[in-house]
Amino acid sequence: MRYIAAYFLAIYGGKREPSVADMEKILSSVGIECDKKKATLAIAQLKGKNVEQLVEQGSKRLVAVPVGGAAVAATAAPAAAAAAAAAAAVKKVEPKKEEKKQKEESEDEDEGGFGDMFG
Repeated sequence: MRYIAAYFLAIYGGKREPSVADMEKILSSVGIECDKKKATLAIAQLKGKNVEQLVEQGSKRLVAVPVGGAAVAATAAPAAAAAAAAAAAVKKVEPKKEEKKQKEESEDEDEGGFGDMFG
């Protein structure tokens, strides 16, 4: 996919027939090492084809690919409810811990204050 994208970018950048060097320059600009065999293969497969038509054809195919919608929302809703319930349970547990800490601290303060007078 990255080689096709680099080819398309070269075309949109003004190259009529992008070369492996053009694709290598594009890919390396974003930190991707270019495999010259794959770049050559992409060029051979795309050479002479209208890029706009290829994009249009690809867009039509993407419409058929499920990327969410009702099915995902239906399965996500129970998961979200479970996550909310778990978060609520955690919140209920946390105050008890804090209360214990506060009691321990208050006991320490009591012992540290008046306990020293009699100890």
